[in-house]
Amino acid sequence: MVFCPGLNSTQAGLHELAELLRRDYDVVTFDLRGHGMASAADRYGFDAFLSDLVAVLAELDLPTAPVLVGYSLGADLAVHYAAQCAHAVAGLVLIDGANPLPEPFITEADLAEFRTMAHDLATQQAAERVKRTAHQVSLTAQNIFDLNLEIDVVRSAILDQYRRIDHPITMIMSTSIAGDNIEGRAPRHNQLWQAGIERLVRERPHVSTYWITADHRLVFTHAQDIAEIIRSAFRPVGSAIS
Repeated sequence: MVFCPGLNSTQAGLHELAELLRRDYDVVTFDLRGHGMASAADRYGFDAFLSDLVAVLAELDLPTAPVLVGYSLGADLAVHYAAQCAHAVAGLVLIDGANPLPEPFITEADLAEFRTMAHDLATQQAAERVKRTAHQVSLTAQNIFDLNLEIDVVRSAILDQYRRIDHPITMIMSTSIAGDNIEGRAPRHNQLWQAGIERLVRERPHVSTYWITADHRLVFTHAQDIAEIIRSAFRPVGSAIS
């Protein structure tokens, strides 16, 4: 299994899930440019991050096609890679990302709040860079804001990428990606998140979908649950079949 982290997340952040799965699988993790142990870059964008995934898989030169496990943006990258290199993957596990949303997630009314969120994240990351930890991220607030807008555009067309994939796909989604507040933007975003998956399953009914009662941090807060779902979807070699 090859883990692809998302925007503002690192392989260090996925450590618990990776370690749980290493009991049964060979697991490879890496960092996208500007994240964790990877070098910073002059540019950040979806295509640039996709080229990171392509480069890592080419360098690994694995004896068999891996299962790609993508979180958030990493899920979108995994879908695009599988659509372009169908022979190079055995299946996909998509965690709270790659959602073919029927309408934009970020509207004009959301821009100010997303700018504030990006500023807050960049401030937190600056503290990590001072400590030089494996969780550090080099992106600026503007980088984060621009990437969130770009991901919205990517997801508006991602259904076309799914149509090119015949491998098993397991989706593990949060019920409350925007939190459980009953006011503000959260209700619309949570409903839209569910509507996107319903749209996908209507067209691609072979996609297996699991919902976890959590927000977007589910990969950190529910690692055990996610590991069990992955084991059931991609049974370890040599395990008993019930």
